[in-house]
Amino acid sequence: MSELGRHLKEARLQKGMSLDDVQEVTKIRKKYLEAIEAGDYTVLPGSFYVRAFIKTYAEAVGVNPDELMEEHGNVPAAPPDTTMETVIQKRSRRSDTQRNTKWLPTVLMWTFPILIVAVIYIYASNSWNKSDSATVDSSNVTHESQNPSEATPSPTAVGGGIAPSASAGTEGSPEPTVAPTASPTPSPSPTTQPVAVTEDGKSGKTTKFKVSAPAGSAIEVKIAATGTSWLEVYRGENSKGEKLSFGNTADGDNMTFTLDAQGMYIKSGYSPATVITVNGQVITDGKTSSRLLLQLDNGTEAGSGEPQSTEAGGDNDDGNDDGGE
Repeated sequence: MSELGRHLKEARLQKGMSLDDVQEVTKIRKKYLEAIEAGDYTVLPGSFYVRAFIKTYAEAVGVNPDELMEEHGNVPAAPPDTTMETVIQKRSRRSDTQRNTKWLPTVLMWTFPILIVAVIYIYASNSWNKSDSATVDSSNVTHESQNPSEATPSPTAVGGGIAPSASAGTEGSPEPTVAPTASPTPSPSPTTQPVAVTEDGKSGKTTKFKVSAPAGSAIEVKIAATGTSWLEVYRGENSKGEKLSFGNTADGDNMTFTLDAQGMYIKSGYSPATVITVNGQVITDGKTSSRLLLQLDNGTEAGSGEPQSTEAGGDNDDGNDDGGE
């Protein structure tokens, strides 16, 4: 067994996962996983797949693949292109060129008639538009002009002013009154409750954070994934609590949980691919593999609510508190 395979196997056993569990998470056949642990890379379908399978296996068991590859430099690299592949590529390109040349006369034969028809249509359309604009409807033209001396002045009332029209209401009739319309009073927008998140020391490899918020306010913990990472989320202070999320994440995954008095324990195998926020505030321990513990301040009573999330990966039990750094 190689040192790399022993490292992966120990990480898998620490997480309490069998080869069948890793096969379900990574979709890599069990015999290839056994070959990686044994260091027998000849069983794998090709040198190109060796590094890809090792990287996927490492992410599934919470080990940083880049650090693993750097520490064990005996992983075979992807082979360069062979002469046969070059010959096949040249033949394929030559076939495509010949195929395109064969269809070229047919395309040209249909292109020229279509262009001629398009030019004739555009020329005819322009000619019709010019003739329509030059034609004037004589019925819309008038040569008569009104003589100002023949204009009839509007009747005026005695003492000046404009006489009321016949359609006006009779004298003495009350004029209708219009009630003023009350403008709606804008309702005040709800104010957000401030939440303070501070680092509260360490416990082994776990970094603790204290969350302080006004009583009754809801505290949301959101995890946005930008890539693949092994992620575990538990209600409580360690991995023995209620399991809220367990498995690999994918780019675009978003999970939301509600922090309560029991606290929340989060493990991320590859921290750069998981952004963790508490009511919009990003929390991190600055490590490649993170273990975070969120605890409410003694004077904080968060609003109750069951956590809701969109989980990534499998749903296997994890009774240990170990992961890759």
